[in-house]
Amino acid sequence: MSDQAAASSGKQKTLLVDKSKMPLAVGVAFVAFTTQFGGGFASGAQIYQYFINYGLWCLFLPIVSQLLLSLFFWYGMRYAYAHKTYDYRSFSDSFYGKFRPVFSNLFEITYIIMIATASAAAFATGGSTLFTLTKIPYWLCTLVIGIFIFLIALYGTNIVRKAASTLSVLIIIGLVIVLVPNIVAQSDTIGTTISSMSQGQVPIGSVHSGAFLPALRSCFLYFLFQLSSVGLMYQHTEPLTSEKQVDRAAVYMFLTNTIAMMLSIVGMLAIAFVPSLKDASVPMLVFVQNGVGANILTPIISLLMILGAVSTGVNMVAGMVARCVNAMEKKMSNKTKGHMSRNIVFSFIFTAIAFGIAQFGLMAVVVKGYAYLGYASFISVFIPFVIHFIYKKVANR
Repeated sequence: MSDQAAASSGKQKTLLVDKSKMPLAVGVAFVAFTTQFGGGFASGAQIYQYFINYGLWCLFLPIVSQLLLSLFFWYGMRYAYAHKTYDYRSFSDSFYGKFRPVFSNLFEITYIIMIATASAAAFATGGSTLFTLTKIPYWLCTLVIGIFIFLIALYGTNIVRKAASTLSVLIIIGLVIVLVPNIVAQSDTIGTTISSMSQGQVPIGSVHSGAFLPALRSCFLYFLFQLSSVGLMYQHTEPLTSEKQVDRAAVYMFLTNTIAMMLSIVGMLAIAFVPSLKDASVPMLVFVQNGVGANILTPIISLLMILGAVSTGVNMVAGMVARCVNAMEKKMSNKTKGHMSRNIVFSFIFTAIAFGIAQFGLMAVVVKGYAYLGYASFISVFIPFVIHFIYKKVANR
């Protein structure tokens, strides 16, 4: 997940991308796009672990995950628009009704897990990319990323937040520049990979059998941990003027996210049986280094992943710091006295926590961290949404 929209302030303008010039429904879809696709996605780790690893099903199940995600986002945004609940806490208190003491707080926990996981993934993405390029010890690479994130979170948060959407767009442009020429140039290899997968083979390093049910479970888990970011979307329904705009936003969301994911998956199939993929922490770098224009494209995609990781990490850490500092200062008469000291302390704490989690490695964060996030989302979002939908249908009969 990305990561970069998670601590979005809701402002529509960025340094380069002006959402105010977009149709409103397209702008909302773009937010959902940047929420799901950031530095972690650009690394290739997510799609490799949750889809390509399972063989031929990677050509179909990503579409299912995006359909489910768009459907649930649509349901949440429709409720937020109808009830004017434009932040996740007011949404939760309204949506969960008399069960809000339990489920609103459960969603708070899910939100915290999401922030912690995405922060660690940002550290791991940047660190793994630096390690692959420089061979400097991984812990030192993540430490360098952590220092940048810590310093910027203290003094440059607004700049990074304003540039977050621009960085996401640059990552997508970079992916297109990398993927399209390589898909064309390696179409024969991709065709051979699909043929091998159709005979039951799975990619290098996969421990799965290629059976449908495990692949479906992985697809559902991917949908669940991405679903945790639905709370970030409610604020973006406020400028919409009709429910039809919410409907169109969900359709645009499905189309753009599906196209981006399938483009990446088809491209990554070119290296599914390349031996070096087995031990790679950043599959996208393996793809670039084994494709056309490697000397030019490797630094481009590497820089974009590192920038995306730093931007994501800053937004996540800053979001947690703001929560804690605001909670401490809520009952203080003089909030300015010691404010910077409190920022420094909490920034250090959460940067250190993310750094510590990142030491398990990018793949571990993606596989284990996002799995726990998915389980939390299942309890706090998926089940309540399904029950709410069924109850409304029965009540309206």
